[in-house]
Amino acid sequence: MPIPEDVTGEEIDKDVRQELQSLPKTLADDVARNLVMVARLIDEDPEGAYGYSRVALRLASRVAAVREAAGFAAYATQKYSEALAEFRAARRMTGSVDLWPVMADCERGLGRPEKALDMAGAPEVHKLDKAGQVEMRLVAAGARRDMGQLDAAIVTLQSPELASNSVQPWTARLRYAYADALLAAGREGEAREWFAKAVEADKDGSTDASDRLAEMDGVEFVDALIEVDDQDEQQDEQQDVREDDGDSLPVEDAEPRDLTTAVDEDVVAVEESHTVADDTDDDEGKDAVDAEGSAGGSGRETGQG
Repeated sequence: MPIPEDVTGEEIDKDVRQELQSLPKTLADDVARNLVMVARLIDEDPEGAYGYSRVALRLASRVAAVREAAGFAAYATQKYSEALAEFRAARRMTGSVDLWPVMADCERGLGRPEKALDMAGAPEVHKLDKAGQVEMRLVAAGARRDMGQLDAAIVTLQSPELASNSVQPWTARLRYAYADALLAAGREGEAREWFAKAVEADKDGSTDASDRLAEMDGVEFVDALIEVDDQDEQQDEQQDVREDDGDSLPVEDAEPRDLTTAVDEDVVAVEESHTVADDTDDDEGKDAVDAEGSAGGSGRETGQG
């Protein structure tokens, strides 16, 4: 797959770069550049990221960082079985438990929430750092919801991390999950409160808490560009109707009338109408005289008889 020229591979995390030192330099550079593309695309273009991860996997399948990247790319494209296999491989190579929460979430994706809950209670969870433990709590709450256990999901999320006023990288997502669970349980007042708290903590827009809060408040957002496009379409439709209505030319295409010619034509028309009227009167007068003469002659003849 093509890689932009500005991607050198130096952008990669130093720990990953150290893992790649076991490879020949040219190969390591190629793998690094593909891993950079995975990280660059995974949020905006998961399928593209998945493609680059497969290339890196073909080049260096024995590097744990490559297996992990391939797992996250598969996870982003909802290929949960493949993702789980890659995460397990990476864990075997490193012995780390950092991937334990996302492995449990893959079990959820595969329709096995009970397995995810078993993992949430496993000893590995105690080895996780604070962020990992919060992540595991989120996965466990999600599994409870998958099983229709809303109240249990709400209780699972109740923790010191949720109650804390300090803002950590996981705070917005934890508050959001709690608000969403409350809303699903019909506790709208509490849900609104926690969506508002999630908005306060969500500085980088990792959740849509602000949209959910606005929706609860009855605020409707209108896309200005879409509204303008709709108006343009309506104007075009009206123009089409006017053009299809008869064969008359539009006003702007009609030829202007010569006012001088129009006046002359009107004068001629008036004069002609008067002439015709006079001729008609003369004819009627002659006919009347003739009629009187004829009437007089007939009477005299009668008298002579």
